[in-house]
Amino acid sequence: MPGLDRLIYVDDSGRPQSGLVVYGWIEFAPDRWAGVLRDWLDLRKRLWRESGIPVTQELHTVDYVNGRGRISRKFPERHRHNGVDYWKDFGREVAEECLETLRCTQGLRVGAVYRNGLPGEFAQTRQQAYSALVSRVEHELEQSNSLAMIFMDGDGSDPTYRSTHRSLKLDKRRVIEDAIHLDSQQSQLEQMADLVAWSANAYLDQHASNQFAQQWYENYLAERDPARGPQQI
Repeated sequence: MPGLDRLIYVDDSGRPQSGLVVYGWIEFAPDRWAGVLRDWLDLRKRLWRESGIPVTQELHTVDYVNGRGRISRKFPERHRHNGVDYWKDFGREVAEECLETLRCTQGLRVGAVYRNGLPGEFAQTRQQAYSALVSRVEHELEQSNSLAMIFMDGDGSDPTYRSTHRSLKLDKRRVIEDAIHLDSQQSQLEQMADLVAWSANAYLDQHASNQFAQQWYENYLAERDPARGPQQI
């Protein structure tokens, strides 16, 4: 009998103006769940002690690395110059601490896939990319004779994910249930997936404003990625 051996936490990224869709994820075996979460919570506690970032504060990458998210209740003096708080510098330092934790977490794997579509067809491209991702996971599970569960950020109102799963033949499906939706404000694991997806997008869609992060995937995540980098699907 096949056993459940993969828990996959997925988030999306991309740029509608260019048509690029990116999905990034973290995954691990169910018996690694507590250890993976413990490593991340240890990081969050350290961020609270050293940088005043509450453990309950959502780390939404696009906000804090661009200096928009006021994530700290005790802004570090090292990023305050002539009375000015440099939130971008602080946010990018936090992101690299988080990435280093992902790099060092035993039992954790990451991955990313992408698809390029037409700028005016972003929703369609996103659906196609997710369908291709699920098909790839299903094939891998068939080869290993195992089962998986997929978790997504969001409230489940987008029918894209549900319809993708329900279009598969029930007697052959390896991903249990539809994608299970979690609120990233409450899910530390979805916040980890968000960082992977954002880093993959910065690697793929390089421009002047994200130059600081273009090598994050290669420097921190590639060694946790069996494919060693984002894959086109």
